[in-house]
Amino acid sequence: MNSARRAFMARSAAACAAAALPWGPSWAQAPSPFNPQVNDWRSFDVTTDVEVPASEETTRLWLPLSSVNSDWQRPGEVQIDSNGRVESLTDPVYGARMVMASFAPAAEPSRLRVTERVQVRNRRMDWSKPNGAKLSAEEHAFWTQPTQLLPTDGIVRETALRAVGGAATDVAKARAIYEWVIANAFRDQAVKGCGPGDIRGMLESGNLGGKCADINALFVGLCRAVGVAARDLYGLRLAPSAFGYKQLSGKSENLSGAQHCRAEVFISRFGWVAMDPADVTKVMRAETPEWLRLPTGPVVEPVYKALFGAWEGNWMAYNDAHDVVLPDGDGKALGFLMYPNGRVGSEMLDAYQPKSFRYHISAEAVSA
Repeated sequence: MNSARRAFMARSAAACAAAALPWGPSWAQAPSPFNPQVNDWRSFDVTTDVEVPASEETTRLWLPLSSVNSDWQRPGEVQIDSNGRVESLTDPVYGARMVMASFAPAAEPSRLRVTERVQVRNRRMDWSKPNGAKLSAEEHAFWTQPTQLLPTDGIVRETALRAVGGAATDVAKARAIYEWVIANAFRDQAVKGCGPGDIRGMLESGNLGGKCADINALFVGLCRAVGVAARDLYGLRLAPSAFGYKQLSGKSENLSGAQHCRAEVFISRFGWVAMDPADVTKVMRAETPEWLRLPTGPVVEPVYKALFGAWEGNWMAYNDAHDVVLPDGDGKALGFLMYPNGRVGSEMLDAYQPKSFRYHISAEAVSA
């Protein structure tokens, strides 16, 4: 472990207790704290356009739809236009909704356009107001179970136990794991898309570099391994950050590479609580020309503090699904469903390459 990471681990407890430092619309401009207060709803029409070249083989497309209905997100009307046969489907385990379009061999391109209305807003846990929330034994078992990408035994559990140390409560365990992930994982700009999310592979290799589907999956898997209910939510950044962070923003006119997953943990008496250690590491690595190695200082610390319990409402969630088998797909389970997926004949299209796959995602703010 390098000296910067050792220094952070020594300082992490103090950093948690520190007051939020000022932050502004630009990291060199006037201060304003990053503090996502719960506010009015914002509405967006999110459009995904896909066009696959004409083929002599059958073409199929699968697009995720917003499936999360909560106190911070409301799915709305869906409009579909296609020259193929379209079905609306739901994953039987997690309830993830999707549109599937099938196209017979033809001389014309396969086209699918899906526009969905979604309302989102900021989210922030008020730790002074417990609400008595509890999970049933069945729910707790479901949200602590292992998945293909989130094993909870072996090196994952060993690492989780070291990370939590003597922490006894779910909130203390979640805090310890949040700090451990930020201290030890890092954003690797070379990783394709949002990353594969293979946390056992990360830990066994000792390479904890990745992107959101890696780093937040590591957080969720470590939580589950010590009995803390946790889940990933897979979604899309819709708009610029109101707090000025370029790395926490989406360019509404082109969101084809704006996929981002976040995390939640269930804290007794408070319910599901927002988390996003991956975005802390993203700000550390890429918000400024210098790689900021510690979560302290006016750029990183406000995000480090806020993203344990808060999200900014410029993002939508598609679903919290793992191990998704696409209907009429190749039979292999996807680790997660966050991107458009397609298949021509027996060949799956590369979801991480929107230009070669030929899809485009955009969002338009609307009044509703």
